[in-house]
Amino acid sequence: MTPAVYDAGVLVAADRNSRAVWAGHRVRLEAGIVPVVPSPVIAQVSRSAGQVQLRRLLRGCEVAALTGEAAHAAGYLLGRAGTSDVVDAVVAYTAARLHADVVSGDHADIARLLGAAGADVRIIDI
Repeated sequence: MTPAVYDAGVLVAADRNSRAVWAGHRVRLEAGIVPVVPSPVIAQVSRSAGQVQLRRLLRGCEVAALTGEAAHAAGYLLGRAGTSDVVDAVVAYTAARLHADVVSGDHADIARLLGAAGADVRIIDI
């Protein structure tokens, strides 16, 4: 099974207890795939310590720090794609770097950024 990168939509859906998101997450974990969540994605959706489901999902994920290299690469993708969502750009950069699927609630923007990266990765819609 291919590695996976989660965008903010996945975390929001998990926090709202989406059965489909939890089922997909479980399948990945059982296959030995530890989903990657870039740290800016967490910052975008984390609002309180009371988000128990969000924290539960993140326990099964690897959190990728935003390095200087990743920040510059995400900015480059924003320029090439003509978009402005920094978090989506970090998700696309991370997926391109890892040759990973993107699990997303924002297919169009992610596809545009992945195209700008020249990445041939799959987008799995939630």
